[in-house]
Order: sequence, then structure tokens, then C-alpha cells
Amino acid sequence: MHKQLLYGALTGIGFLALFLVCIFVVEHYKDEQTKITTPVLETNKTMVKKLPDAIKKQLKYASPSATLRVPILMYHYVENIQNPKDRLRVELNVPPAIFEQQVITLKNAGYTFMTAKELGEVLDGKMALPPKPILLTFDDGHWDFETDVLPILEKYHVKATSYIISGFIGGSDFMTSQELQEVVNSGLVDVGAHTVDHLSLAGLSLKTVEYQVDQSKVWLEKNYHINVVSFAYPNGSFDQQAIQVVKADRFSTAVSTVPGIAQNQSNRFFLYRLRPGYRTGPTLLTWLSQNYFTAY
Repeated sequence: MHKQLLYGALTGIGFLALFLVCIFVVEHYKDEQTKITTPVLETNKTMVKKLPDAIKKQLKYASPSATLRVPILMYHYVENIQNPKDRLRVELNVPPAIFEQQVITLKNAGYTFMTAKELGEVLDGKMALPPKPILLTFDDGHWDFETDVLPILEKYHVKATSYIISGFIGGSDFMTSQELQEVVNSGLVDVGAHTVDHLSLAGLSLKTVEYQVDQSKVWLEKNYHINVVSFAYPNGSFDQQAIQVVKADRFSTAVSTVPGIAQNQSNRFFLYRLRPGYRTGPTLLTWLSQNYFTAY
């Protein structure tokens, strides 16, 4: 009798322990899913708070009547990461298989892939906005753009914009000059400028900002015989001075990391972007259908 009671008690404890372990595993899985499917917005929110009041007013009060609903997706790394301890890379990465599923999802849903150059032409009234427009943008010019992203773009024949740090070309983590030439030759990629040295531009001297913005454009245009008309602010850092320099350098658009989906004349030099994370299929489409008309 005592043995049966003891056995029953131990069995009950075992089931309870197993139950608690299951709960832990499920909650941990949910936490991990949240990490990989939720866009990194806290940095963006902090950045928005630090913007000059004049720019924040533009963010908040841009006229809805002049607004184009154009999601611009932002990527950095698209690769199968070999070192899981590289936390920054892990946080900014979307594996190639996931990226391909995102392209398939968008293509099957009837989205039209545009470049930043084409969006500038739409804002200028030189081109009609296509049905269900969307932009794929990639910052920095890492080597995986040529090895992992470009084959997917070519496979599904979709356009993208790649923002290049001109001074980093040929670096250990970046495309070589020849690889970038192959990207240009594809005819699917609009190359944009991302400064010479990837410096955060807000608060820098006018001379430094002018050099970083102007020389990145000049170098890319001279060496690849292309017209560079879009700019991306490194680390999403910009102020009114940076905007004025970008305008003066004859860029037609510039992208920020401010979260949003509405693009217009008021924010054409700090266009909103979104991080898609690991979203694919209906989850991605539902997320994009949400009404992100301002950053607030």
C-alpha cells in the first residue's frame, strides 16, 4: 500500500515536472518567435524623439491627401549565419530561405516591386504609381547581397535598391568592386549612396557631412557609370543639416529608419521604412495591410 502511494506520488511529481518543462519550452519558443518576427522599433522610437522639432512636425502632420502608401522594407544581412554569437548580425539578419518566401509571398499577392529611383519619379509626377507598390532596400553593401540576395532577385525577376558604403567596397565583410559591378549589370538593382565611411550624420560639422554625402555619390557614379539618386542615412541618423546637404547633392530621395508606410513630399528626404523580420505568407500580408500613416 505504502509502495503504491509512494509510486503514485512520484508519478504525480514526474508529470508535474514534465508539465512545467513543457510550459517553459513553449514560453521560450514564444519569446524567440517574438524576437525574430517583431521589427526592431525601440531604436527607431528613440531616434524619432531625438529629431529636431521641425522634422517631428513633418512626421506628424504630413497631409494625408498627398500621401502615397508605399511600404519600403529594410534589410541588412541576408545569409545563413555561421557565428551565433555575433549578436548584431543575428538581430539584423533574415536568412535567404525566409527572404525568398517573402518575395514569393509579395509576388503572389500582386505587389509591384519598385526602386527608390522610381519612387522619386512618382513623387516628381514623372511616373504613375503602380498597383500595390513595394520597395526592397538593403543597407551597407555586404557580400551576401551578391551571393544570396541577387540570385533570388534574378530568379523571380524583382527589383531592389542597394545602399553602398563607398569606402567599404572590397572590405572583408563587403562586396568587392567586381561583385558590385555584377549587381549593377543585373539591371534589377538601383544602387544608392550610404556615405563614404558609414558615419552617423546628425550633429557632425557641415564639412564632414558634405564630404560623406557628396563623395559617396561621386565615387559610385564615376566608377560604375550609373546615376545615383537615392541616399540612406547610416544608423538612421540625420538632422536638418543632413537633409539640406542631401538635397543640394541632387538626390531625389533619402531613406530613414523611421517606422512607417506613408511617403510624400514632406518626407521624401527621410522616407519611412519597415523591418519585415521573419514574417512570410499571411502574416506578412496582414502586417503590411495595417495603416502605418505616420511614425506616431
